[in-house]
Amino acid sequence: MAMIMNEQQRKHLIQALTQNYRFDGRTLDQYRDVVIERGVSETAEGSARVRIGKTDIFAGVKLSIGEPYPDTPDEGSLVIGAELIPMASPKFELGPPSIEAVELARVVDRAIRESKAIDVKKLCIKKGEKIWTVSVDVVPVNDHGNLFDAAALATLAALQDTRFPKYEDDELDYRTKTKKQLPLLKLPISVTVHKVGDLLLVDPTPEEEMVTDARLTVAMTPSGELCALQKGGDATLSTADVRAMVELALRKGAELRKFL
Repeated sequence: MAMIMNEQQRKHLIQALTQNYRFDGRTLDQYRDVVIERGVSETAEGSARVRIGKTDIFAGVKLSIGEPYPDTPDEGSLVIGAELIPMASPKFELGPPSIEAVELARVVDRAIRESKAIDVKKLCIKKGEKIWTVSVDVVPVNDHGNLFDAAALATLAALQDTRFPKYEDDELDYRTKTKKQLPLLKLPISVTVHKVGDLLLVDPTPEEEMVTDARLTVAMTPSGELCALQKGGDATLSTADVRAMVELALRKGAELRKFL
């Protein structure tokens, strides 16, 4: 069963946050320990595992050859999907992709797409006929809060790890990896800032996510340029809220970037 929080527990947690105290000892703007491993799958063209505290997530990249879209005949394509399996959390169920899985995939996709992180023209094999398609599968094996940032980091690390399979004379050999890497131009770091009352915090635990009024995922390039924003939660955000959340995200994004 999914975790349930009663009103007394909720008030106790919010009161602690108001005093800048989190039950795991962190400050409101502090991330848990971040660990990134690359090359965790032998069958994927690129893969990575990211742990943020107890949150544990995998990302795998598959490269395939297909036809381009009619309006972009000389550009490769990017497809990102997320699967939220019951093993990761009691709140996840088997079946078609949930709203949460679709949102997770779209937020990760938007940051990469809008920042133009990949030089998609270099994924074109023959204009109007053949392109490389970059497919990324994101699967959390333990959800202990902050899947958005963990999924974004895992995807970037997996893209860094990606090597093209051998392709000669229209023959694709997945058993042989080349040294050719993806044409990555930049790495758009994502930071999700949560608003609880008048407080702002990052990297929430599941309990903290349950008392969140609103959240804002901020994606930024290495130069600090904003490339995507995704708002979640029921509460509205004022202009001042958004400004403060973006400023916090930019500061924490510089810290996360070091792990890549």
